[in-house]
Amino acid sequence: MSHSRVLDDRALVERFLEMMAAEAGAARNTLAAYRSDLTLASAALDGGLAEADAGALGRLSTEWQGLSKATVARKAAATRRFFAFLHEEGHRADDPGGALPRPGAHRGLPRTLDHDEVARLFAGIAARLARDPPDPRDRRLAALLELLYGSGLRATELVSLPRNAVAPDRPYMIVRGKGGRERLVPLSDRSRAAVTAWRNHVPAASSFLFPSGTTYLSRVRLFQLVRTLAAEVGIPPERISPHVLRHAFATHLLEGGADLRALQSMLGHADIATTEIYTHVETSRLVDLVTTRHPLSDRAPVPAIVDRDPGAP
Repeated sequence: MSHSRVLDDRALVERFLEMMAAEAGAARNTLAAYRSDLTLASAALDGGLAEADAGALGRLSTEWQGLSKATVARKAAATRRFFAFLHEEGHRADDPGGALPRPGAHRGLPRTLDHDEVARLFAGIAARLARDPPDPRDRRLAALLELLYGSGLRATELVSLPRNAVAPDRPYMIVRGKGGRERLVPLSDRSRAAVTAWRNHVPAASSFLFPSGTTYLSRVRLFQLVRTLAAEVGIPPERISPHVLRHAFATHLLEGGADLRALQSMLGHADIATTEIYTHVETSRLVDLVTTRHPLSDRAPVPAIVDRDPGAP
């Protein structure tokens, strides 16, 4: 076994787990499960998980034979997310995750926030901005939150935005997302105003809109800022993350009448199947429509028909 390859796997797994905590808000138990599954997968491939090709993943799938469907689904999902991370971060030129098995386990719905909770977050921001003297960091948080919820950006896309990505007179910006794919992202008047107010505090020499040291704000720091604000306004911090705000953006757009194709474009999903996780919103809306708006919804139930003996009086 190559010791250097083991170290590479371990280091990359730790970076992946840091991303999962910051961007997806993964719980401690979830992170522990990912670490265990990926460590075992790395050991099964002699420390070469990060470099695995389709053939190696076929051997890994063979290792999982005999396990329950739910266990295989969990291991495969963790490994696919790991490869997606490697591809997105430029550690691999390809994403071999498609070679992993898909046993058809149930996919849970994304965590999100309701309209009242989002309103509380923005009320918390407004209260901060009203303080005297003003704190430039509150301007930064306002811009971050407006872009997270108002444009549905991924955490990485957000923190790495160039200094001039948002123009005051343009209701959209171009974002480079996963796999280097560019997409057009809508911008509200509120978002542009918040970014303009924050950019006045960004050094002119900075390449990034949200600088930190020699580079840009980390996803971990963004995660911490969002959770601190949530705690201030009475939202349990464990219920929120930058990724939850992205889900809220998508869920509330769909509730407002957006179609899946438009949502796919705005979220930057390469496959419409990824966007279809939000169809639970449309389904619940249709059920509510039938139960509250149908002409028969407020009438007494129709009595059950009971078969009678033809010979009975």
